[in-house]
Formats: sequence, C-alpha cells, structure tokens
Amino acid sequence: MKIMFIMMIVILLVYFIDGDDHIIGNVLNYGLSFLDFGGQYPVLTLLIVGTVMALFTTLLRAFTTDQFEQAKSQHVMSEFNTERRKAMMSNNTYAMKKLEELQPYVMAKNMETSQKSMKTMPYTMIVIIPLFLWVRYFVYVTLAEVGMQTIMFPWGAVSLTSTFIFPVWVFVYMLISIPLGQVINKVIRWYIFNKKLRELDEEVPIEVA
Repeated sequence: MKIMFIMMIVILLVYFIDGDDHIIGNVLNYGLSFLDFGGQYPVLTLLIVGTVMALFTTLLRAFTTDQFEQAKSQHVMSEFNTERRKAMMSNNTYAMKKLEELQPYVMAKNMETSQKSMKTMPYTMIVIIPLFLWVRYFVYVTLAEVGMQTIMFPWGAVSLTSTFIFPVWVFVYMLISIPLGQVINKVIRWYIFNKKLRELDEEVPIEVA
C-alpha cells in the first residue's frame, strides 16, 4: 500500500507538471514523433504504444518474480475458496471452522506473494508514465492539428477527447493494452513452465536394469 500511495503521488505530480500545455509530452515528442505517423492512423499509434507498454511491463514482471511461487499461491487460494464454497453449500460446520482457522495463513501467504510482484511497479512506472503523457500529447495536440481526433466504432464516430468517466482515448488504450498484456503473460508463463519441466525431466536419474 505504501508503494501504491507513493506511485499515485508521483503520477499526480507528473500529470500536474505536464498540465494543459503538455510540457512533458511536448519534450518526449522529439524522440517519439516517429510513432504518430503524422496523426493519420491514431488507432495504429495507440496499438503500437499499448503493445510496447504491455510487453515491457509483462516481461519485467515475469522475469523478476517467482512464477512458480505465484502459480502455487494462486492454486492454493483457488482450492481454498472451492473448499469453502463446498462447506457452505453442504452446511458442514466442522469444515467451515477448520477453513476459518486456516484462512489467516492462506491470506497472509497470498499477500506476501502479491507484495513481491508489486515491487516491480516503480520500474514499470518509469516507462509507463512518460509514454502515457506522450499519448496524451498525441491525442490533444498532434491529432488536433490534423483534425483526426474522431475514430469510427461499430456504432458510429466517437471523439477521442470526449469524456465518460475517463477520456475515450484512455478506454481505447485499455482495450488494447490489457488483453495484449494477458496474452503476453500467458505465453511467457507457458515458456517458463515448459522450460522448467524440461529441466526437471533431465534431472530425473535413468535407472539401469
């Protein structure tokens, strides 16, 4: 929670510095302008930036956290919740009492694993915050200059700058980056687990008859 609180303060501070003049975004545009394609393909630009963000954060998290410990913690938590639902549905008071006694230990272990994965957040923010501010500059300045702030959805044209809780461009970015991050994470975990299984197979001694 302390890390999250500090990161929220940093994000708000940087966002305040960037302001309506897009000071930080303007500076970053000198190095990232090759991604805007002259503002002619806004969805492609958001797709590329979303992919870069998802790839970087997922790779960093995957190779700096213990994937096996994380998977074990998720499995234990899933099994615990399954057993608790069974006990509640069958009104098994004995099982419910035993599960309640175990719950603090299960929750503590799950929290410990989550805290370890959260330690990578400051490093991901170093990349995410600047890219996010550049995308903001891209939407409000670059696209405004070429008149391309409106994109087509199946239900009609929508302005990227229109707001519904959050600006539309934020929703578009989330629709791109979140699924991509999940896919990349699944692929990386599949690779890591398969590699570990091959290593374990090689360590198994061969019995000679």
